[in-house]
Amino acid sequence: MSEKIIALLIGAIASGGYASVVLLMAIQSACIPIPSEVIMPLAGYALAHTQLQLIILATVASLASNLGSIPAYWVGAKGGRPMVERYGSMMLLSRRDLDLVDHFFAKYGSITVLIGRMLPIVRTFIAFPAGVAKMNQLRFHIYTFIGSWPWCYALAYIGMKLGATWNTNPRFKEIFHRFHLGVEAVIILGFIWFVVSHWKNRIRTEPA
Repeated sequence: MSEKIIALLIGAIASGGYASVVLLMAIQSACIPIPSEVIMPLAGYALAHTQLQLIILATVASLASNLGSIPAYWVGAKGGRPMVERYGSMMLLSRRDLDLVDHFFAKYGSITVLIGRMLPIVRTFIAFPAGVAKMNQLRFHIYTFIGSWPWCYALAYIGMKLGATWNTNPRFKEIFHRFHLGVEAVIILGFIWFVVSHWKNRIRTEPA
């Protein structure tokens, strides 16, 4: 992620305050991959200067994660299975994938959402499969908040503690830049793995 984009995000968060954090974190939880690993450290740098502000920021961001999850959950619940059954081959998805999601969420749904909200990338997309599996929505939102809060707090804390050196320590900018390159590389590698593995399965299951 370029320094210009980071500067734009810092400016948006600094000028928009908590409203900008709510918007960005809600978008991030609606299956749109704006990494929280970028948003929350920058929010901590721009908005959190005391422990109380840090707690408020983590709480607001966690509530925003719930807000953004609502449309993704309902898209999965109302149209996810029919959509995948009809158009899944275009997305390299199959009914077997849906059955695996249903079985997994029936057995491990709560702990999956809880842990998934603490994992990069996974937290962005977890609402859709939870909706497809029709996980109890109240339970989903409770575990989304519980899982999101420590994640958001930790990232904002890092931003608050290290952000003071943003304009005075060029080494910090370099480390921050490498970190985000790493996040982007993981996203790209995960996408490549998904395509390759599902393409192989598609070839195996196609009739001769």
